[in-house]
Amino acid sequence: MALVKAETMQGFSRLPAMRQIGLMIGLAASVALGVAVVLWSQSPNYSLLYGHLSDRDSAQVVDALGKANIPYKVDPNSGAILVPAGKVYDARMKLATEGLPKGSDSGFSLLEKNEGFGTSQFMETARYNHALEGELAQTIASMDSVDNARVHLALPKRSLFMRKENEPTASVMVSLYAGRTLDGSQVAAIVHLVAASVPGLTPDHVTVVDEAGHLLTSQGSGQGVALSGNQFNYTRRIERDYSKRIVELLSPLVGAGDVKAQVNADLNFAQVEKTQETYNPDMRALRSEQTSEHTTTGAPGTGGIPGALSNEPPAAGTAPANATANATSKGKTGGQGNAKQGASTGTSTAAAQEPTDTSKQTTRNYELDKTISHIRLPTGTVNRLSVAVVVNDQQVTDANGQVQHKPWSDADLARFTSLVKEVVGFDAQRGDRVSVINAPFQAPAPMPPAPKTPVWKQAWVWSLVKQLAGGLGVLLLVLGVLRPVLRSLAEKGAVRGDMVPAGGSLPPGMAEDRVSIGHQQNPQLAAPPASYDQQVTTARGMVQQDPKRVAQVVKTWVNADG
Repeated sequence: MALVKAETMQGFSRLPAMRQIGLMIGLAASVALGVAVVLWSQSPNYSLLYGHLSDRDSAQVVDALGKANIPYKVDPNSGAILVPAGKVYDARMKLATEGLPKGSDSGFSLLEKNEGFGTSQFMETARYNHALEGELAQTIASMDSVDNARVHLALPKRSLFMRKENEPTASVMVSLYAGRTLDGSQVAAIVHLVAASVPGLTPDHVTVVDEAGHLLTSQGSGQGVALSGNQFNYTRRIERDYSKRIVELLSPLVGAGDVKAQVNADLNFAQVEKTQETYNPDMRALRSEQTSEHTTTGAPGTGGIPGALSNEPPAAGTAPANATANATSKGKTGGQGNAKQGASTGTSTAAAQEPTDTSKQTTRNYELDKTISHIRLPTGTVNRLSVAVVVNDQQVTDANGQVQHKPWSDADLARFTSLVKEVVGFDAQRGDRVSVINAPFQAPAPMPPAPKTPVWKQAWVWSLVKQLAGGLGVLLLVLGVLRPVLRSLAEKGAVRGDMVPAGGSLPPGMAEDRVSIGHQQNPQLAAPPASYDQQVTTARGMVQQDPKRVAQVVKTWVNADG
């Protein structure tokens, strides 16, 4: 080894100064590359610890990791914090004991800060609105498909002096995970969640957009569209309920999984209201009764032939004694006196009789029986049902223990049909239809085995690959770079030893190197030849073994002598 190093040093010393510097730089770079490859192969794989942290939280987490002596990296593109894969959960537990990451101040935690006595009402309202937005954003971000969310509320100030006030509005922007989408029900859930959290906010005034700028809430979604969606969901729920009841009823008879049922329900969602007023003439009741009776008694009426006598006022009344005296004196008079007496007597009799007028009037009010009905017919009633049921063949075990498939008889199918009609409430008047048939089911394809995790995706494989790649890189560096360079330098050093002419002397120490090289190149040369003949013989053998090298030596001698 010492001789090889000596030849290497001799070959290196023969190179020009620039080549020596370049060779030294190349060797140093090769050694550095080898060291880097070894360090890279031994370095652990890093995994994500936390992402999407604020600058304040990132600084606190990095400081805590440094104090805990946990290596970490910061992704320059996303700012995510990476730690070795085997220390992810350990690092999270240590950070959790210190309350990290604290997260940005959002939600109602903003209200916990003491702003002092100089805070205005406007700032207090703004802080409350911002806290409410943060709470809503955190709630929406907790959904499976939502990565992040932002909520903006426009809450007008209430005033008692305005007759018509502006209504509050809200807008929500959601950032979804890659490959995820939100269906209509999830968007409606977000809309109603925000509307129910803000006083006075209606779902019509909530807008939801995604990170690509797509409007997720439908424009002009009126009550009719919402009712249509609810009616569709209600219809599907009724159909699934009927199908489930049929399967649960027939499964014990035909076997689990050997019956399939589908129901098509035609429902009536018309909203009908009617008011009905009816009278029953056979049932009447006396509501009120009024009776009035009038009797009139008047003075003696005038009678006779119209003239002076009939227009005379009645004579004054006389006492009984005077009446008798008058009658006696009047009897003594003549015929004319009798006539006058008869007229006076008739007048007195008419005055003694008083006429009477009596009238009676009765008014009765009857009330008939009246019924007023306000009827609101229910919605979602069944207009018609169409039921289709398929039953698999029955499995029968023969005498040999083999399972045979046998179709069901007509009587069994009729029995199944009757059971289905009972369970769905069959009504022939509304046009319900039930069809039960028997058909052999196709055997389901065998489930493929659960895919195993490929070996190349496992963490230990990548660590092994890195170590093997590092060892292979170092080996290629040694065999492909360092060894050829050292061999070239050794060869040049050996050539320099052969440049000494015959009979000349070598520098101190070179003779021993030459002898050693001679031993390595030709083991037959145990010692320098002693005579001229032996030297000639040896030279001839060298010419036969390596003519190119001998020619190079001769050329060197000629150049040196010249």
